[in-house]
Amino acid sequence: MKRKQKFIPYRRKREGKTDYRQRLELLKSRTLRLVVRRSLRHITAQLVEYHETGDKTLITAHSKELKKHGWDGYTRNTPAGYLVGYLCGIKAKQKKIDAAVLDMGLYSSRKGTVLFSVLKGCVDAGLNVPHDTAIFPDEGRVQGKHITDDMPKKVELVKSNIQKVK
Repeated sequence: MKRKQKFIPYRRKREGKTDYRQRLELLKSRTLRLVVRRSLRHITAQLVEYHETGDKTLITAHSKELKKHGWDGYTRNTPAGYLVGYLCGIKAKQKKIDAAVLDMGLYSSRKGTVLFSVLKGCVDAGLNVPHDTAIFPDEGRVQGKHITDDMPKKVELVKSNIQKVK
């Protein structure tokens, strides 16, 4: 006879995957969450809506999508993060979404990180997300001047290609 598994509350908290106090504060705002996650090679930005049966993802922008728009660089640096955020913001505008709140999860909040470059891209695309401009990376880093001298041209080219998708 099979034994029934006992439900263990807050398993994700124990595993270090969810900060429930932070999540509750975000859900109390009753606005969409801009969820930004990064892996070893890619960046993902999603607009997520809370439902009692489970969260629903409305929009997703992934750094792999940048290749369709002409990006041939690394997909997890500051310029790629900015472009992912910009792409997410453009997709949100197409679906008539104009506001969200940033959900960084368990990532630490440090000025100028890739996560904040995603936020800058969303804000530049017209998405209204509460923020302080002091946390954004320097404009030179967003444009990729620290990588190569011709990177700002590539960033602007991909940005214009994303705008044409409308």
